[in-house]
Amino acid sequence: MKSMTGFAHSPILAKDFQGTLTLKSYNNRFLDISIFLPPYAYRIEPLIRDYLGSRILRGKIECTLKLKKIELSLEDIELQFQAATLLSEQLRKLAKACNIEKDLSLDLITKFPGIVDMNIEIDENNFWPILMPILEETWQEFEESRIREGTATEENIRGQLKRLKSKLNEIELQADSLERIVHEQIVTRFKELLSENYDESRVLQEVAVQLVRLTINEEIGRLRAHIDAFESMARQPVCGKKLDFLCQEMNREINTIGSKSMLVPVSHAVVEMKDALENIREQLRNVE
Repeated sequence: MKSMTGFAHSPILAKDFQGTLTLKSYNNRFLDISIFLPPYAYRIEPLIRDYLGSRILRGKIECTLKLKKIELSLEDIELQFQAATLLSEQLRKLAKACNIEKDLSLDLITKFPGIVDMNIEIDENNFWPILMPILEETWQEFEESRIREGTATEENIRGQLKRLKSKLNEIELQADSLERIVHEQIVTRFKELLSENYDESRVLQEVAVQLVRLTINEEIGRLRAHIDAFESMARQPVCGKKLDFLCQEMNREINTIGSKSMLVPVSHAVVEMKDALENIREQLRNVE
């Protein structure tokens, strides 16, 4: 069982560049990959996207690559003086129209795109063989973090599942005595209405009718089958969606047991099972 939450970070030192590669992910129903690269490295985005897309099925994953050239030359930086002059003039006019007296700063002007151009280009054919081993190492660390968190989540889920099964056992014990309880209640009702002169066959017919309406043996059997399937499926590496679907089926059976219940201990056990199942579903939101 893997968590959808993970994190990994690796330094990069290759040829003329140094930087960092970061992978982090969050809960998401579907696969959502976001890649953040320097403008001059945009050509390697499809390669990174293919790499990540082939290794993860769902979750929101962010890949951030930060690079800077170790040694810059004058040819690497191009300043757009005309654009900067026009921009500063327009900004001053805007400030005057808005009665803003604060003067413009160079820091503000250079933040606008197109004022400072970095003439740096990365050849993806040469850079990808360098980045690939770093990406694989980062991915391995990222996977280990997901597995660690997934293991903790699995332990929590199994604890809640054990609690659910314990309450189901209590309900099953009550279900075995349901026929006796129904028979006693109907006999009491007949005595109240007809004194001691009542037909036992009519009592048995009424018991049979009520048992058909109130029996929960089928629901208990189906719920046990869902629990067995859940425990088996939880051993698969990617199981979050399937387990959530099984939880929906279990919830349906628990609700039916609760609606049929005429015994206070059963009603209390149903409340405990619903709480355990809700905790399980909450944990499954973080499982791939």
